[in-house]
Amino acid sequence: MTLLLQSVLESADLASVREGLADLAFGPGKRTAGATARAVKDNLQADGADPRTQALERFVVEALRRHPLFEIAARPARLTRVMFSKYERGMTYGAHTDDALMGAGDDKLRTDLAFTIFLADAATYDGGALVMESPLGAQEVKLEAGDAILYPAGSIHHVAPVTRGVRLAAVGWVESYVADAARREILFDLSIARARLAETGGAREELLRLDKSISNLLRMWAR
Repeated sequence: MTLLLQSVLESADLASVREGLADLAFGPGKRTAGATARAVKDNLQADGADPRTQALERFVVEALRRHPLFEIAARPARLTRVMFSKYERGMTYGAHTDDALMGAGDDKLRTDLAFTIFLADAATYDGGALVMESPLGAQEVKLEAGDAILYPAGSIHHVAPVTRGVRLAAVGWVESYVADAARREILFDLSIARARLAETGGAREELLRLDKSISNLLRMWAR
């Protein structure tokens, strides 16, 4: 399931993140790519060893986890560190699929989902869309600053070349408690139905039974 998350970062938070990134050093993004992706990756990334970068990472993750749809769509168990990427004119990230496992030792996790939070105003750059392959053809995603896309990490995708301006984004990966995508979608649909029923004044008995079903499915499927 691919899902748009609107306003992960509100205007003030977005301004703070962009201000912080302006003071950071960026280096070649190839350093963090897997063996296959390294050959097609041409971008810049903020220095992850810098404490200022790490503070921005925490800030962005906290905002993401507050989003009302993220928890019920991802059922997150663990997240990778966030990477801040910059694409200047001519830069691109060719077709690739993300590594199934990321990290090292006890910190290694399975990448069920990926997310991209767009940080630059869409009108300030041309190109730079996230392009995902699907049975219906290529789907281009270029969102307003502060919005995010959550999508399967195992998909084939690429970032189109930037032809004007600078594309800024925050990217990361999620290991879900529910590894199976179809099961996550069932839980998501049930949670949305439950929320809408509550908004329209649904009977307490109906809400309780939905809560029971969602919880019991999580017990069956979570690992």
